[in-house]
Amino acid sequence: MIETERLILKPLTHDQLLKYIKDDHSLEQEFGLLPTKKNISPSLHDALEQTILPNVFDKDKDYLYHTLWTIISKTDHRMVGDICFVGEPDPNGEIEIGYGTYEEFRGKGFMTEAVGRLIEWAKEQAKVKSVFAATTKDNVASYSILEKNNFIHIGEVDDMLSWKIEFK
Repeated sequence: MIETERLILKPLTHDQLLKYIKDDHSLEQEFGLLPTKKNISPSLHDALEQTILPNVFDKDKDYLYHTLWTIISKTDHRMVGDICFVGEPDPNGEIEIGYGTYEEFRGKGFMTEAVGRLIEWAKEQAKVKSVFAATTKDNVASYSILEKNNFIHIGEVDDMLSWKIEFK
């Protein structure tokens, strides 16, 4: 678990991910939080079942790079979004980050703050040399978060933009 002034970022265990997928507010109950309306997209649901859960369950993998980290607002006592890495660092020390803010909490700076804090955490990890992210060209909110956290636009393919931050 890592924190900012307003947020708690908590990596979910295998059992907590199962509660997250159920979306019956049992995860919020476990954390002593108020219920939150999550919108688990079909692509996230598929990723959870096919990739995230098996990788988190695998004791040979570092689950911090495979699980969802829930983002909790300290003042609202609610989950406001999710953030994750897409696997462990590659041979060049690069990891990919993905994130989403729940509808009612958008536009409040939560994700900019969460991405910034998770980047700080990644910088402290010996194997991590850079972080990559991809956004659609029309998702201004998403790439604004990256720009505010000093990511550099490095390319585009079709409707996708590629972003990267490197550590010294």
